[in-house]
Amino acid sequence: MESVAQLTNWMITEGRQSGDPVKVVSHFCSSLIKAGVPLWRVNIGQRFANPLLIAWGVVWTPDGTESYDVTHETMLTDGYVGSSFEYILEHRKPLHKSLRQLDSKTEHSSYLDFAEQGGTDYYATLLYYGDRSLHGCTFVTQAPEGFSPLHLKLIEDALPALSSALEPVTMRKSSKGLLRTYLGDGPSDSVWNGRIKRGERTTLEAVVMFSDLRGFTALSDSAPEEEVFDALSGYFDLVVQSVEENEGDVLKFMGDGILSIFTIATQADRAERCRKASYAAQSVLAGLTALNCSRAEAGKPALDVGIGINAGQVSYGNIGSPGRLDFTVLGGAVNVASRIEGLTKSIGRRVLATSVVAGASNDLFASCGFHDIRGVAHPIELFALVEQKL
Repeated sequence: MESVAQLTNWMITEGRQSGDPVKVVSHFCSSLIKAGVPLWRVNIGQRFANPLLIAWGVVWTPDGTESYDVTHETMLTDGYVGSSFEYILEHRKPLHKSLRQLDSKTEHSSYLDFAEQGGTDYYATLLYYGDRSLHGCTFVTQAPEGFSPLHLKLIEDALPALSSALEPVTMRKSSKGLLRTYLGDGPSDSVWNGRIKRGERTTLEAVVMFSDLRGFTALSDSAPEEEVFDALSGYFDLVVQSVEENEGDVLKFMGDGILSIFTIATQADRAERCRKASYAAQSVLAGLTALNCSRAEAGKPALDVGIGINAGQVSYGNIGSPGRLDFTVLGGAVNVASRIEGLTKSIGRRVLATSVVAGASNDLFASCGFHDIRGVAHPIELFALVEQKL
């Protein structure tokens, strides 16, 4: 039988170094079982700072161990309100509860579900991290006699070791999540891997896509702030989803504009990356149609968009002051993409691309003639995305 001291040693050495929360929780539960604790289900939940997710956790059962994420919206549902997690975090103390003879009209659904599956006893308690943050964990047994005082003491004695192994995982997950949320995949990886020196940059080939919400100034001047933010959120959602589903990376939000790139790793995949950007633009238009249908039902005005796509060499990296840096992408290819997006309204087509992009997707584009582009010596041929009629 592994002692608490042996479990603690494993947690602060191999467990902490592994960075694998599933491995850590699995070992924790198996060690408690060897010590005589009759576990049937364990849920280790951890809160962290993230605008999209509020918590994450690991669930252990005899059939396996898996991790999960919790959105902010979940905290407003019946799944959390009235649950043991809400109780222990609000009252800052453990909860020990029998699952026998529950009142189906008053008890939380989680207790009823566990009891229906054969659970007999329930224990929820707190995890304490070094930053003074509180986290929760729950333990359920199917043993006829439930959890004894000795079982609960073994659990509590082992929790500091579990905290020491999981806290760095939570911190890394939180940091990576924040970086990805605000910087995107590519820049967040660069920052995480230490490429953060001011002025440090990488020259690479990429497809650049600029998208801009048309009529946003008029909307922001005439509509309530809530309506403006609702419109922006809907528009941002569909552009980000369209870009990421096609393996692109959203780099920046600029007011109502969005800068995205599709990195070209080798010349062999240039055409494929151009097609991916084109598919992303198609997806934005399709999503906008669906979004406008729901807006019309709510009595809100339709939204429209302009998109410019170009490919070429760009410089990608850090700019800013010593105390405030930003990741961006610069270069002639970026400027052209931005300026042809500006022509979408006057030309009367919502998506315009240069020949290098359209050439990789001849079936998706049609020429709309040569046009002057500010900063380019000679007129260039632009191609409009052929929009499917609904």
